[in-house]
Amino acid sequence: MTFTQEDARAELVAAPGSEWWRTAVIYQIYPRSFADASGDGLGDLPGVTAHLDDLQDLGVDAIWLSPFQRSPQKDAGYDVADYRDVDPIFGTLADFDAMLAGAHERGIRVIVDLVPNHSSDQHVWFQEALKAAPGSPERARYIFRDGKGENGELPPNNWESVFGGGMWKRVTEADGTPGQWYLHIFDESQPDFDWTNDEVRAEFRDILRFWLDRGVDGFRVDVAHGLIKAEGLPDYTPDPDAGSMGGDADAVPYWGQPGVHEVWREWHEVLAAYDGDRALCAEAWLPTVAETALWVRPDEMHQAFNFHYLETAWDAPALRAVITDSLDEYGAVGAPSTWVLSNHDVVRHASRLALTAENPQGAGIGPKSPGKPDPVKGLHRARAATTLMLALPGSSYLYQGEELGLPEVIDLPDDARQDPTWFRTNGERYGRDGCRVPIPWTADAPAYGFNTTGASWLPQPTEWADLARDVQVDDPSSTLTLYRSLLAERRARNLGAGELEWLGGFVDDVVAFRNGSLLVVANLGDAAVELPAGEVLIASGPLDGDTLPTDTTVWIAAA
Repeated sequence: MTFTQEDARAELVAAPGSEWWRTAVIYQIYPRSFADASGDGLGDLPGVTAHLDDLQDLGVDAIWLSPFQRSPQKDAGYDVADYRDVDPIFGTLADFDAMLAGAHERGIRVIVDLVPNHSSDQHVWFQEALKAAPGSPERARYIFRDGKGENGELPPNNWESVFGGGMWKRVTEADGTPGQWYLHIFDESQPDFDWTNDEVRAEFRDILRFWLDRGVDGFRVDVAHGLIKAEGLPDYTPDPDAGSMGGDADAVPYWGQPGVHEVWREWHEVLAAYDGDRALCAEAWLPTVAETALWVRPDEMHQAFNFHYLETAWDAPALRAVITDSLDEYGAVGAPSTWVLSNHDVVRHASRLALTAENPQGAGIGPKSPGKPDPVKGLHRARAATTLMLALPGSSYLYQGEELGLPEVIDLPDDARQDPTWFRTNGERYGRDGCRVPIPWTADAPAYGFNTTGASWLPQPTEWADLARDVQVDDPSSTLTLYRSLLAERRARNLGAGELEWLGGFVDDVVAFRNGSLLVVANLGDAAVELPAGEVLIASGPLDGDTLPTDTTVWIAAA
């Protein structure tokens, strides 16, 4: 009997339910802030390669890289001008291939960011659209519309940009006259594609294959709940109290439209043609866990970020509810729940969990923000929250620097800020720069080891010398040591593939459950509680005899 390539691929594909992405711990790398091998102040792909041993030592299963493709960097790479090349500030395609090979040699999978909702205004397609006439095939790749008013001087509808200001930009036609308007959910330098256009859909299927052919293990899909807009582009005024998830999904004409699921089914088929269980993860901000679970039905995406968990307050009943809801809803469609506490778009959880005032997603915190966090309480809660999260069944995402206990950088000078949100709101919202400051590797090195020159695209605070990796690596009480211990124990006990059983007998301010051979108890209340009997394996903070202090989580070997 002849052994074919199809037979070989079948052997490589895991049995249903055992795919790597169901239980993986995935580490997000924000390339410009991770490590800078060139010394120009911006992180790069050779910098990632240089620290692969550190990531292997940490114990992660995969890395996700935020955009590194060619871009004018108006939105830190989320404005892509060429989806099939590496921006020179990050290196070359050869550098990417070397990084990918180095990761795979260490058993680390690689997920790349893909931004399909919009491109840069410098993308060749958009430049062609600007030169073309209204109604042309070139303009049909984007969402161009005539304006309202006597001379088309008013935007086509009242939509407001996520980054502040209007969602429409008027162009000047080739003859110099005011012309049509184009849609941009985010910055005006990020025009939205028209995903009802078959040419757009075919182009992105080809982009997927370009990176899959190079050997990537999957894609994190930016704004996965966008892409399709409601027919007719009706006016819409958001509920000011709706929060980052938006209001009723059916009412938001640019989020969560049913037609977007057709796109993900097409993408699923593309990935299914490759060996190795390639994965799609959705960045989808939706009102409920149940609606988010629709993105991970068996023929669509494989994972979706659990933003409902991320946005849950440090409150035991609320956490029990969102964990139960997540396991139920994702499990109902055969998908794992993901768990995440920090990323490049939100206030780091070492600060966020100690805020005492409302802080809408994307607003950030700065010198004039109300309710600034107590850094000691914030770190205690962050360590406890991570210790709780990494015991949950499913897949977990970590954000670079959280393993060092990094807080949000609050006191950035105004003239150093670079987030479009800061500029589009005239400084009313600080934006996301505070979670994107380059991370510290070596306490007494230039730029704390980010590079050898001392250059840094965002200024690093002096107190980060005490948080540098080299300071923490041999300290048994450090946050880095805690993360390494948690990840090793999680893997040894296969917690990601486990089942959660809630434990009774505790006060309401305690979250307590069993996952296989592990008991997990987290005290979110104001008073210490008695510890269950058993061997303490890991604690997020010092214990007080046989009691569990406030803002502390413990792992105990089950009898």
